[in-house]
Amino acid sequence: MEQQVKPKHLGSKLLFKNSLLERLSRTHISVPITIFVLYACSLLYWSYSYTLLSTGSVICLFLFGILAFSWVEYLVHRYLFHMETLTEFKKRLQYTIHGVHHEFPKDKDRLAMPPVLSVTIATVLLYVFSLMLGDMAFSFLAGFLTGYAAYLLVHYMVHVFRPPHNFLKHLWINHSIHHYKHGQSVFGVSSPLWDYIYGTMGAHEKKEATEQIGN
Repeated sequence: MEQQVKPKHLGSKLLFKNSLLERLSRTHISVPITIFVLYACSLLYWSYSYTLLSTGSVICLFLFGILAFSWVEYLVHRYLFHMETLTEFKKRLQYTIHGVHHEFPKDKDRLAMPPVLSVTIATVLLYVFSLMLGDMAFSFLAGFLTGYAAYLLVHYMVHVFRPPHNFLKHLWINHSIHHYKHGQSVFGVSSPLWDYIYGTMGAHEKKEATEQIGN
């Protein structure tokens, strides 16, 4: 079973005794978002300038990349970030990569992956997708990274700002369920699509959370 932590509304957590590692584990949200947007723009420029893909193909691959990211976001959140912690190593790993966020959900410096890791993962993905998709990889990865940037922005907003009075309010409700009602449901942050498909939406908890936010 996954270890459960009680959310704290204030404060932060020292994860590493080494000051450099501790600093690298934190980032302002604007840094990775800027990195991913610039990376995506560069990939789109490369697709238009140095491949034979049509404009329609580039757009379709870009949109498919966004959709693919939303699916990966769901799977990673559900099965990696909320892995079963049957050993001490897994307990420590799960807490370091995600449990600390559940304990201190208002810690603004830990709402995104550190930039060094972000760039490394994006570059590895470019290499892997290039092997699999050839020239199509550039526009596909541009969409994938745009989806990632959108996820980071939504995740930051739902933790820092009050819910808006429009349809986006449901993103706040969904994530509040995950953090404060039931940690094994509502894994989608940027979209509820895959929670509906996989049956992890948690309708009863959503009704309660909607009423609480409304009040």
